[in-house]
Amino acid sequence: MDQLSGKVAVITGGASGIGLATARLLAGRGMRIALADIEADSLAVAVAEIRDLGAEAMGVVTDVSDYDSVAKLRDQVLDAWGAVYFLFNNAGVGGGSLIDSPPKVWEWVLGVNTFGVAWGIHAFLPTMLSANEGHIINTASLAGLGGVPGMGPYSASKFAVVGTSESLLYELDQRGSKVSCSVLCPGFVRTRIHEADRNLPDEVAASMDLDAYKAGQSITEDIIEAGLDVDIVANAVVEALDDRRFWILTHERAALGMTKRRLAWMEGGDAPGPNLERATR
Repeated sequence: MDQLSGKVAVITGGASGIGLATARLLAGRGMRIALADIEADSLAVAVAEIRDLGAEAMGVVTDVSDYDSVAKLRDQVLDAWGAVYFLFNNAGVGGGSLIDSPPKVWEWVLGVNTFGVAWGIHAFLPTMLSANEGHIINTASLAGLGGVPGMGPYSASKFAVVGTSESLLYELDQRGSKVSCSVLCPGFVRTRIHEADRNLPDEVAASMDLDAYKAGQSITEDIIEAGLDVDIVANAVVEALDDRRFWILTHERAALGMTKRRLAWMEGGDAPGPNLERATR
């Protein structure tokens, strides 16, 4: 029998993209699926789809940047199913350039991408530690392994997710816990992250030059459309859940290449410079 059958998975950013693709796969493995997303209508559609696949599923509208909202998600899941085995801290938004982003954009991007991961860990990890089983996967990015021009707040947030995940791995090991974790560092994937402004809080939108922001996102959209299909990434997530692999590198050649070039730079070589096309496959 599949070891995941009947166990509970919580997926933030679960109404679309990598989160929903992962939910489909885990539904096929017999897991009970809790999807969290800030978009209520899309969430309802996603939950219906997962139920149509024969899985138990619930949807909880959640703002991952707000700890109280994440705690309510945890409480609803535990009230319904009593345990959590798999936590996928996946919700994320894009962002503009470092130079041109006002403080409110930084707060929004770091709130969702970085604190969303931290709040997920803080809310759910105690239950997992008590059961002494489970797995946490945090979504970072290749932009968390090397700085990217035009994506300063996003890159900063994803560097933080990589560091958080490594620290969590070491702390779990020090405790001798059977809870494990992974960090997902994809390159460009065909998701709607370039449309993240659809969920911009009003106070963030008011602080921005929206025309310039959307122009930059339009450029990013072309690169995203050349990226991997979400199903390929979801398969990598589920494989890491099975074998407890820490690094999930869906664009492995790009990830290793940029890390080697970064090492050469640290040893006195030239700055490698960005090559976004490497991050599409």
